Amino acid sequence: MSRGWDMVLSRIAIMAPSMVELMFTLTVQSRAVASTHDYSCSLFASLGPQISWRTVFIVEYFGPLVIPILFLYPLRPYLYYNFDNIPQPTDIQRLVCALLVVHFLKREYETVFVHRFSNATMPARNIVKNSGHYWLLAGCNIAYWVFRPDSSAATGRVSPALVYTGLALYVFGELANLNTHLVLRNLRRPGTTERGIPSGFGFSAVTCPNYFFEVVSWVGVYLVSGLSWSVLFFIAVAAGQMALWAKKKERNYRKEFGDKYKRKRYAMIPGLI
Repeated sequence: MSRGWDMVLSRIAIMAPSMVELMFTLTVQSRAVASTHDYSCSLFASLGPQISWRTVFIVEYFGPLVIPILFLYPLRPYLYYNFDNIPQPTDIQRLVCALLVVHFLKREYETVFVHRFSNATMPARNIVKNSGHYWLLAGCNIAYWVFRPDSSAATGRVSPALVYTGLALYVFGELANLNTHLVLRNLRRPGTTERGIPSGFGFSAVTCPNYFFEVVSWVGVYLVSGLSWSVLFFIAVAAGQMALWAKKKERNYRKEFGDKYKRKRYAMIPGLI
């Protein structure tokens, strides 16, 4: 190979198993420096349209924000057409709807004004998969079953003790969760992934108190709904996913900060997870 000689392979299009077309540019460069050859290879992949994580979260939370309202009011006659003389929503059903809407309004507010995201993006096609958890489980699943004319929330079987306890847990969980997110925001510079060691309310007990307070808030919704299985199912799925994230976060903190970080025994729920 002569000095300064470059060989460039043209783009090669292959079809991945996921049927996504990947375009690769492979550049092989050979240079003779004295009696030594230096080979460098660059690989680029085009993954299609990308969207920011902020946009992803806005879309994810929009579904369960509006679905409860739609199910409780304009879609009610069509969803429960097999019931004779569909009654008007009860006060408990309206209250559950309000709790769901406020929760996801808070999520949207935090996404726009509180959370700081890196410049990372994700393929636009993944937004449907990512939104399914919230739109189906937190939106359609909870709204359909809690707002049914024969649900506990509709038949007056919810005791005042459950309602007031649930409201107290909900308010505490929402406010404590917001406080945790504000603490985390102040540890991160805009547009970066660099963080400090979090401290403050909840952080001395678990790695991710924001996840713990999230669960507390949803337990409040569960109580107010009259112990609806649909809310409990969503809590189980969400808590399982958040537990995995919390344990990963604990490992990352230990790796990143070493001896400076006080290791936590529990990642998400004190005494349990």
